[in-house]
Amino acid sequence: MTAHRSTLRRDAAAAVATAAAVVLAACGSDNASTGHSGHGTQSSPSASASASEGTRNADDVSFAQGMIPHHRQAVEMADLAATRATSKEVKDLAVEIKKAQDPEIKTLTGWLTSWGEDVPAEGDMEHSGHGGHGMAGMMTPEQMEELEKSSGRAFDTAFLEMMIEHHKGAVAMAETEQKNGFHGPAKSMAEEIITTQNAEIDRMNKLLGKK
Repeated sequence: MTAHRSTLRRDAAAAVATAAAVVLAACGSDNASTGHSGHGTQSSPSASASASEGTRNADDVSFAQGMIPHHRQAVEMADLAATRATSKEVKDLAVEIKKAQDPEIKTLTGWLTSWGEDVPAEGDMEHSGHGGHGMAGMMTPEQMEELEKSSGRAFDTAFLEMMIEHHKGAVAMAETEQKNGFHGPAKSMAEEIITTQNAEIDRMNKLLGKK
């Protein structure tokens, strides 16, 4: 009888051990499943971030398509200063404007290309398709012709007055991008344009004796 009870105890202990092993195995399986699920959750933001790179809205596209011809005209005006300006300050400013805006044109062009959007062709600054001369701050063909025909102090004055208006237009466009744009790098460029060109406006007003 004693031996029988001992056998029963051993069998019961074995059954408990077996049950415990099954429970542990099940928990281990759940943990593994949870771990896998957790890994998937961790990778989701990364995948989302990757998918969002290069995303843009209509305001970003408009900003890029408008700023390209706007910058091109500023560079054209700056090129005129090299041979027509008398003031060293005006010549230096023109060099700085071209140095800042040429690379931005390339960057803006790259964005539009990567987005599959139209890139304004050379000469589009005189047409309404991508802003045209009706765009804020853009000089008319007649104003550009007037600037091209002037030289010396007359050129310096005309250049500064026109470039101030031109910069104000660019700042207004950049402020719209800052407010409504979605593409991070475009908004950063807009911020840089606002800071740089407002500072240049102050500088040009001082050269004109207005401040």
